[in-house]
Amino acid sequence: MNQIWTQGLGRFADCEAGLLAAVKADAASLLESLLNDPDLPLSLPPARPGEQRSGTQPKMVLTLLGYVTLRSRQYLYHPKKGTGRFPLDEALELIEGYSPGVAKCMCRAGALAGSFEAASQDLLTYLGLEIDGRQIQRLIGRVAPQMAQWRQAQAPVHNPRAGEVFCVLADGTGAPMRRKALRGRKGKRPGQRARTREVKVGALFTHRRPEPNPNEPDPKQPPRPERDYQATTYVAQIASAGEFGLVLRAEAWRRGIGWAKVVVFLGDGAAWVWRLARLNFQGAICILDFYHATEHLMLLANALYGEHSSQAKKAYRRWRRRCLADKIDLVIAQAKAQLPQAGPTRALAQKQINYLLRNRSRMHYQTYRQAGYFIGSGVVEAACKSVVGQRLKQSGMLWGLKGAGHLLTVRSALLSRWFDDFWKAPKAFSPAKAPTK
Repeated sequence: MNQIWTQGLGRFADCEAGLLAAVKADAASLLESLLNDPDLPLSLPPARPGEQRSGTQPKMVLTLLGYVTLRSRQYLYHPKKGTGRFPLDEALELIEGYSPGVAKCMCRAGALAGSFEAASQDLLTYLGLEIDGRQIQRLIGRVAPQMAQWRQAQAPVHNPRAGEVFCVLADGTGAPMRRKALRGRKGKRPGQRARTREVKVGALFTHRRPEPNPNEPDPKQPPRPERDYQATTYVAQIASAGEFGLVLRAEAWRRGIGWAKVVVFLGDGAAWVWRLARLNFQGAICILDFYHATEHLMLLANALYGEHSSQAKKAYRRWRRRCLADKIDLVIAQAKAQLPQAGPTRALAQKQINYLLRNRSRMHYQTYRQAGYFIGSGVVEAACKSVVGQRLKQSGMLWGLKGAGHLLTVRSALLSRWFDDFWKAPKAFSPAKAPTK
């Protein structure tokens, strides 16, 4: 102990680091002895038809304690297929020379840090592991597809304590992509080159109907619903609306939508959102996000009465109150009566009126609030930032389709709280390229 303190020049921080390194070195030595013990009670996967034993090969494995060497790894070779594998690696669930514990930390750091290089620094600071950022990116690319497959294989879960209302929300946000991923895609404006791909994001949660407070009865202000604790899960993909709808429906089924008494679908009014709801959530109560509805009311008032004019502000406040009172038809009728005969003002106002007409059946906000439903899609809008924006929209970032998709899978797993469940489940990671002889 005195020697360690002397070598650390009397600094407590150096002494602390030295002791930790010594303990980890001793623990790594013990772990290496254990893994190379011929009497280790470890069940290895049996040889498959056509496989032949072809000697042994040692391998260094990075664990949370440091590097250890596996000295007797039996190699099985398939002459006809030209492929081979190591049963010991499969039994230990090794991934490209990393232990499951290290691989889990790499995935977590790579998905949560601002960049892969930042994730590399985090692993060095917190665990003392020197792993290059490119290796973290590569490993996430290996694990994410199996993570998605594992999630898809999970059976529906019924939580009897969950609320009686099941909410599904969908939205989209752009992610900056490389030119290869943007080929053939048009920009937002005519003649403009596309710079992003839309990431479709879904959020699902349950809640109970709020109980009114008998001490403060106020029909104009019904009690607000609250999400069940840790009930929200997310899915995010760069895919067509049709493909994403199937993924979102599958996640809802796993979450137990089949046991819900009421299904509510919230959206921002985009055509693909309602089409997704119609095809995958038949019978759901579709609600237009109230914030988006008020945005269009403001645009309508500005078009008819002049932008930011006092008359426009008064009209907006009046229409907003009537919208909350299930009187959207009255709002549309009043707006139509104020339409000018011709000109750009008429075109702008008519555009907003058409939006309200398309969504009028989804704007009965007084009815929804009295029934105890959410009328805002803030949960999925926040998910667009937390799942996508905080990781994929950092300054200077450009993504490929596969790389972005892998990160979205891992981030969705982390924020949906099934990331740890995946790592607890038994699995066998096959090599990215099976070794050949």
